[in-house]
Parts: sequence; C-alpha cells; structure tokens
Amino acid sequence: MKIRPLNDRVIVKRLEEERTTPGGIVIPDTAAEKPMRGEVLAVGPGKVLDNGQVRALDIKTGDKVLFGKYAGTEVKIDGQEILVMREEDIIAVLEG
Repeated sequence: MKIRPLNDRVIVKRLEEERTTPGGIVIPDTAAEKPMRGEVLAVGPGKVLDNGQVRALDIKTGDKVLFGKYAGTEVKIDGQEILVMREEDIIAVLEG
C-alpha cells in the first residue's frame, strides 16, 4: 500500500539502534528504548499559511532525522511500523 502524507506531515521509518554497549554487553529487546532516529519515506506538499500560500518543507525524502521520544503517531502498514509526524516534530537532520 502506498501512503501520501498531507500538508506539513512526514512519514518516518525508525532506524534500528545499536544493541550492544561499548563494553560488549548485548541489550535485550525488552530493555531497549525505541530509537529516536529515522529515515524520511515521504513528505507532504507543505504547510498552508494564513494567507493561503503553501510553504514547502525543509525535509525531503531520504533524509535521516532526529525526533522526540514521543513524537508522531505510530501506524502499521503492510506489516511495517512507521511514524506519521509534523515537520515541526523533527528536531534535526543528520548529515554525513
């Protein structure tokens, strides 16, 4: 199924975090926190301003982003968990 976000919303897939500590201890799934990094899968057309104009988003498909722990709404589509969030919920774009 294909999903197309509306307005200033973006679709993000969480990136898996490291499951071992620097000391080599493996962290089990039950003790691990949900990752706060992800990859943008799709973006909406932009934010509608008060004057009716549409401002394009700064985020683009393929960007690696950092977001808040409780940001967005989790949805399951075709067996894959994704997040739907507003552009303003994204804290930063990871570069390099």
